[in-house]
Amino acid sequence: MTDAELLRAAHEYENALRDNDLAALDTWFADGLATVRAEGGTALVGHGEISDYRARRGGAPVRHLRRVHVREPAPGHAVTVSETERVDGGSGLQTQVWERRGEGWRIIAAHVSGAPAAPVPTVAPGPDRATWRERGPDGGALVRGSGHGELAGVRVAVKDLVDLTGHRVGAGVPAHLERAVPATRTAPALRALLDAGADVTGIAQTDEFAFSLMGTNAHYGTPANVAAPGRTTGGSTSGPAAAVAVGAADLGIGTDTAGSLRVPGSFCGLYAWRPTHGAVDVEGVLPLAPSFDTVGLLAAEPAVLLRAGRILLGVPGTVERPRALLRSATLSGLAEPATAVAVDAALTALAVQTGLPLLDVVDLPGGEFGTEEVQAWTAAFRTVQAAEAWAAHGRFVEENPGAVSPAVEARFRTGAGTDPVDVDLARETLRRSASRLAALLAHGWLTLPSTAGPAPLLDASPAQWEAARASTLPLTSLASGAGVPVLGLPWGRVGELPVGLSVLAPAGADAGLLDLLTRVAPEGRRHRATEERPGQSAT
Repeated sequence: MTDAELLRAAHEYENALRDNDLAALDTWFADGLATVRAEGGTALVGHGEISDYRARRGGAPVRHLRRVHVREPAPGHAVTVSETERVDGGSGLQTQVWERRGEGWRIIAAHVSGAPAAPVPTVAPGPDRATWRERGPDGGALVRGSGHGELAGVRVAVKDLVDLTGHRVGAGVPAHLERAVPATRTAPALRALLDAGADVTGIAQTDEFAFSLMGTNAHYGTPANVAAPGRTTGGSTSGPAAAVAVGAADLGIGTDTAGSLRVPGSFCGLYAWRPTHGAVDVEGVLPLAPSFDTVGLLAAEPAVLLRAGRILLGVPGTVERPRALLRSATLSGLAEPATAVAVDAALTALAVQTGLPLLDVVDLPGGEFGTEEVQAWTAAFRTVQAAEAWAAHGRFVEENPGAVSPAVEARFRTGAGTDPVDVDLARETLRRSASRLAALLAHGWLTLPSTAGPAPLLDASPAQWEAARASTLPLTSLASGAGVPVLGLPWGRVGELPVGLSVLAPAGADAGLLDLLTRVAPEGRRHRATEERPGQSAT
């Protein structure tokens, strides 16, 4: 367990660096000639040299922590390796050696390096069958919004489940598209974005009837994932995720029933928001399992997600703030070991930036989650989801043999003969899990990996695909079954592959959850330059 005093010290240091508080920075670096700071081939030796350098340079560039790795090689000593994101699009790396002294933790050595912004992937203006079902001419707007408001100029990719006046919903299934009629009214959630100034750049693909988490579609293909080339986007909001990741759209609007926003957010390195169940209007959106269906968002830029989320919520209530961040060894252990380590580094960065205590669930009333408990809520979720999915689309599956792929059809048919008694028992299990989670969230907001691992390879076997889906569902179904909001932060890295950190808040605390972005993300849009530029490091 990371030393709480060390995290508080790191938080205060970050505040001092942000504010260019020279007196505080002098305090955090240990006094004496033994203290050293190195950067760009030059070492500053002694507290005096470091202090003089800070006074001359006039403040560090604004940047935010994305991952903090903490190692404690000996009692009273710690090494922190912090990966940062700068507002100019560049990145930084900061290694510090801390020593616990009589006055508390102090930095005795630091090394800093930085890198310029990475080039932006080239976006082809033409149609992309795997990503888009319908797109504006030459990559322009398919439907114009009001042109003014909070989202003026924001380009939206719309999941192919959401009604848009004059356009059909295909749900990722050609046979369904053939039978569909153009919508006579735009779904209220999408209408709110258009009224706030956003434009629809296109209708983006979805997994078949949104009944998947992996992002594949047997009819249209798998969208390209620029964040993890050669790997899937995740789903079922696959098309919007691919479009936002490559920069062809700024915002994706889609659904999340069992993780359909959180999974592509994790695989594509995007911010994701699943709202409290019922907080955002789902009228005009093709259902899958109404007890769990929500309409939410994906974005590369946290400020865009924040503005759009506030618009979908309407007039926010009290902005609730958490008492602490909670970590569960059981839930972290559901992820692959490398993913669990990567997500823990993202969680440490979140704790350092916010200054919130980081508590382990095992130390709280009710204790750690049990393995049987996790298995119970996952099985119960699957039972109810399958029953409701069959109720929503079973008739179509029966009347259109071969219209959906065998794997998706098999998923639907698991709900065909479900005993209503079993469904009721499953709902009761979910109610118990929701009550247990609500009691836990009174102590702080729960964090866990968004997915069990990075995006699977495109050439993975069907068994590997199913294993990836099955291992992720226990992580995503907890919030889905309880109806609580989730914010996905795309900060974890396994090598170069993104993995997400999910933050679960109490039901109705969406405004506070979104407000978390103002505390941990750059203000305004990140600069995504195509040319390299030298940058000043921050430490």
